[in-house]
Amino acid sequence: MSCAKGALRLVLGDQLSPDLSALSDIDPARDTVLIAEVAAETDYVPHHPKKIAYLFSAMRHFADELTGNGVRVRYVRLDDTENSGSLEGEVARAFAALDVDRLICTQCGEYRLDEVMRGWEQRLDLPVDIREDDRFLCSRDWFAKWAEGRTVFRMEHFYREMRRATGLLMTAEGKPEGGQWNFDTDNRKPPDAKTGGEGLFGPPPVPRFEADATTQAVLALVEDRFGERFGDVLPFDYAVTRADAEAALDAFIAERLALFGDYQDAMTPGEDHLYHAVLSLYLNAGLLGPMQVCRAAERAYLSGDAPLNAVEGFIRQVIGWREYVRGIYWLRMPDYKETNYLKATRDLPAFYWTGDTQMACIAHVVDETRRLAYAHHIQRLMVTGTFALLAGIDPKQVQAWYLSVYADAYEWVELPNTHGMALYADGGVMASKPYAASGKYIDRMSTYCGGCHYNVKKREGPGACPFNYLYWDFLDRNEGRLKGNPRMGMPLRTLARMTDETKATIRADAARFLQDLT
Repeated sequence: MSCAKGALRLVLGDQLSPDLSALSDIDPARDTVLIAEVAAETDYVPHHPKKIAYLFSAMRHFADELTGNGVRVRYVRLDDTENSGSLEGEVARAFAALDVDRLICTQCGEYRLDEVMRGWEQRLDLPVDIREDDRFLCSRDWFAKWAEGRTVFRMEHFYREMRRATGLLMTAEGKPEGGQWNFDTDNRKPPDAKTGGEGLFGPPPVPRFEADATTQAVLALVEDRFGERFGDVLPFDYAVTRADAEAALDAFIAERLALFGDYQDAMTPGEDHLYHAVLSLYLNAGLLGPMQVCRAAERAYLSGDAPLNAVEGFIRQVIGWREYVRGIYWLRMPDYKETNYLKATRDLPAFYWTGDTQMACIAHVVDETRRLAYAHHIQRLMVTGTFALLAGIDPKQVQAWYLSVYADAYEWVELPNTHGMALYADGGVMASKPYAASGKYIDRMSTYCGGCHYNVKKREGPGACPFNYLYWDFLDRNEGRLKGNPRMGMPLRTLARMTDETKATIRADAARFLQDLT
């Protein structure tokens, strides 16, 4: 009497969680887990070498963790001679080599791969069980029901529902801690002595983890294969195991959370991380879970070790923004990616890749991105994102850049943040107004402007900060699309009061600068 065949269980590079739905009922005696490094996933955009190194090393360590727990793992390395170069090819090769009769996997995070996976049953002629990714707190169906009947989808409304559903920072009476849902107005302190960068005391450094033999092998492979791409693979000190990711979480809670809220919008060349958590790459790859990090932050508030504004602001990033943008992504794709409300068509400037610009803010953020595959959310939204908005850069080119260069970037999280928040390309589905700002915002929230070639105090003319005249040029050329937005009333009224001569100067400055980009 023959034994029943086992299942092939596919684990993707951003699914490195032992409680993954694809692994929930695994039979170690018969089933095999497939984890594969494939060129199709490294090359669909030119991913930052440090991002590839981080994921490959984390994948290899996760495979070792599974093997240590008695699970049979088929691990395919990028340089294996028989590597087909695609996940579909590796699934097919595994079925030909193993005694398995079905494929079990978890929903992936990107629409392009979701389409591929949903065709496997027919193309490969095998049963495929695609399970919900229940590591997220809000399922796709739950979000769709929440969105039903709405024409706009405000994160704040969604966030309150998530607070009620999780119980995070809620009193026994079902009210929000502190009597209000959102403490964002308390979280806008500009740089000062506590942010460092001026030879004064500043935030403690984020933890750095030494590369072991597994990581060293990955680094050599990545340097050889992807060393010519944008981004430095060395030095490499990110956590690549669950234990080290949890150590990074513990260090954030103990050392930086208390001031995270105050300074989460601040920017300074003297500090790459300030008080930010730098945990999103671990969350998005599955080494940490959303409730795990939120409960840790909540405990810090309840024990008096961190103030409410900091803890609420952090939790909002996780159960608010992170879950919300994923919901928007799956609700609106694939049409969402094609919208271009402001008709932006300009090519992405070369300085997004080279950093070769006299705008100090852009140069610093690109440099930090090159070195770390990281920049915090205000740097992304209000520096590189705002410039792309003001200059009218093609949304697809901007999205491809963000997806390529950040270690935490997957399309489900990158696309809505870029498309809806930074670029207003969806016409207000996510944001109530464009996040357009002049150099005044960057000057207030950073120390970039002090040593800049341009004068942030000048609105137009030679030597003026490009963000200033580009801001007014943006309003001028998009006035017809924005005049019905009540939140744009004040800047548009200011624009209307400008003389024709001033407007002509602004247009000329913007045209000259934008022409020079090419």
